[in-house]
Amino acid sequence: MGVSIPILATVISLHLIALVFAIGAESRRSTAKVEPDKYDERTYCVYTTDASTVYGMSAFALLLVSQVVVNGVTRCLCFGKGLLTGTSSATCAVFLFVVSWVCFLGAEACLLAGSAKNAYHTKYRGIFHGEHLSCATLRKGVFAAGAALTLLSLFTSISYYWVHCRADTGGWEKHRDEGLGMATSSFPQHQQQQPNEFEKV
Repeated sequence: MGVSIPILATVISLHLIALVFAIGAESRRSTAKVEPDKYDERTYCVYTTDASTVYGMSAFALLLVSQVVVNGVTRCLCFGKGLLTGTSSATCAVFLFVVSWVCFLGAEACLLAGSAKNAYHTKYRGIFHGEHLSCATLRKGVFAAGAALTLLSLFTSISYYWVHCRADTGGWEKHRDEGLGMATSSFPQHQQQQPNEFEKV
């Protein structure tokens, strides 16, 4: 199986767009401030925009699609024709397969957890003039970690796909089948020529 330029372009594009969304999610995290209620002397939290949640879920979806594309083409390393065992390319492909999945799952966990936490808004928390009243917000760095793991997932996924294409046995099997086809096709022609020689005699 040769390296496909459209597959590479698709995977790179999806990862880069997901990276941009993850960075945007980090910069647009919701903030909150405590405000007094004018009617019942209780305090409540006023939150800013939820754009960070939308960005985080968009990055989550794009990264998932990219991972499906890579593993669909390579048949998740478990199905299809397989790899030539005992070669350095096959060993490297297995290693990159595992690392790419670790980076992917880590990035998805950060993006999903950050989006869920960012969307959570606390309501009334205490009596007016209460002590140490705080509003629940997403801590800084969760989406940044997701962005960093997304970048690592990009490098490992591309490397895994590239090495897998080199270690794939498809080209060897095709060449072997063509050789067998030529050998078997010449044998019946020899049998067909024998009756003609007898007829001449």
